[in-house]
Amino acid sequence: MIVDKIKKRKPSAKNKESNVDIPIGKWLKCDKCKEIVYKETVRNNLNICPNCGYYFRMHIDKRLELILDKGSYKRFDLDIDTSNPLDLDDYIKKIKALRKKTGLQEAVSAGIGKVNGEEIVICVMDSGFLMGSMGVVVGEKITFAIEKAIEKRLPLVIFSVSGGARMQEGIMSLMQMAKTTSALTKLDEAGLLFISVLTDPTYGGVTASFASLGDIILAEPGAMIGFAGQRVIEQTIGESLPDGFQTAEFLLEHGFIDKIVERKDLKETIYKIIQFHKGGIS
Repeated sequence: MIVDKIKKRKPSAKNKESNVDIPIGKWLKCDKCKEIVYKETVRNNLNICPNCGYYFRMHIDKRLELILDKGSYKRFDLDIDTSNPLDLDDYIKKIKALRKKTGLQEAVSAGIGKVNGEEIVICVMDSGFLMGSMGVVVGEKITFAIEKAIEKRLPLVIFSVSGGARMQEGIMSLMQMAKTTSALTKLDEAGLLFISVLTDPTYGGVTASFASLGDIILAEPGAMIGFAGQRVIEQTIGESLPDGFQTAEFLLEHGFIDKIVERKDLKETIYKIIQFHKGGIS
């Protein structure tokens, strides 16, 4: 939770000359330890709380900066725009407002970059844009990236963060599950590597499609991963579920993911997996 407004402290009767002031928008409240931490400190610590190690979500640009070699990223230039198939009154207005607020055109960025000199196709999702929901544009960008990986015979890496399919686009959003899955089948038939990285949270139609289809599935510590929320599942099956059953740690224990990787180690881990796949490491 961002502490957007911390008012100036008024001078007390005992000390009317006090000039103490806390700048607006400079602080964050950690969702886990509830401590107030300086925003710049968190940014410099890879968006991780310095007190308890809680992982804050990352903007696309920050993620790309963390994973790729400097200056190597080339975004795919796709001439597509978000549509409004259900003709909802405020949907396009919301999209325009989010573009202005986040600096993003949509909930995913796709392109080609390098990891320690190794060229890859990479897609990165962002929770700040309608909770990373997958609509037509997101599905098309990911499918295009998969097809480019096949064309150029490059490894594919997708960082997922999502609440699921974008219901504002109705059945068109659900179709993206089949489209991305079909494209990944062709990638697999071509013998190419797909590394799926699950970040907090990864839910719904994204989990039920491309996010769970990696040759190697990695996750960040503490990431929440699932299809539906715990309360919905409990109401559906009429049973209580174990604590933390949708955490990355629980899923690793039960074989749904391959490895939990700390944020600082992600770039090197991805690089080593690529080298293994090429036969460069024995």
